[in-house]
Amino acid sequence: MRRLLSALAISLLALGAGQAEAVVIQATGSLGIQLSTLPPVTIPGSAFVTVNGTGAAGGHVNTLSIPASPFNITGFVLPVTDPAAAPIGGLQLTAHNNAGAFSGATLGGIMPVVGFTKVCLFSACDNTATPPPANLNVPLNNVGSGGQAFVATLVNITASGAPWTAGTASVGTVSVQGFQHGPASVASSTATASGSIRLVTPVFVSTNIASSAVVPVFGILDLHFVPEPGTLLLLGSGIAGLVITGRKRAQR
Repeated sequence: MRRLLSALAISLLALGAGQAEAVVIQATGSLGIQLSTLPPVTIPGSAFVTVNGTGAAGGHVNTLSIPASPFNITGFVLPVTDPAAAPIGGLQLTAHNNAGAFSGATLGGIMPVVGFTKVCLFSACDNTATPPPANLNVPLNNVGSGGQAFVATLVNITASGAPWTAGTASVGTVSVQGFQHGPASVASSTATASGSIRLVTPVFVSTNIASSAVVPVFGILDLHFVPEPGTLLLLGSGIAGLVITGRKRAQR
């Protein structure tokens, strides 16, 4: 029995000492859609994600997998009161994420967002007394996956998407920044307790309205690791402790 426990302890400690190892852990966070420089409309959520990292107590994230629909919302209304945003009076979001897979030195990959953002013009989206006289329905189906979506209504809209990245996403002169780091803001400790990842993706939206010929839109995915991916190391240490205790008792 002591030999079996010793072997388990050595194996688990070796796994945590630098080899890449996939671990399923819980992450909390939000999925946001940001229109130009307006505050993003965010969808909170949590999920068990699969992280493949290196290091004895977690480390650099090599790959990350997210299941479908932990971020899901229908008909969320955000009033826009900033005069500088006129004629936009509000936003309404209906969206959820499909499954995502990310990898690379600068983490990046595909996670489609399904849904749309309704941009309400000249009035708030939920203003029943004076409903908005015009709306723009911006499709989100190519957000985080690439390709184009075209909607022909009173206002023609073309939306061009791209994959997610932990680097920089830009549309024209407007950009947002992603990151991946641990508690000490070091990328090599991302997969530790309190490690954080922000993935961003640009969406180039063009319309046939002269004043809104180009509308920069961004997807922003924030993840915060709740438990420590170094659980294997802790488990190995615990078994090692049992082995030592058993030896001491045998010597007595």
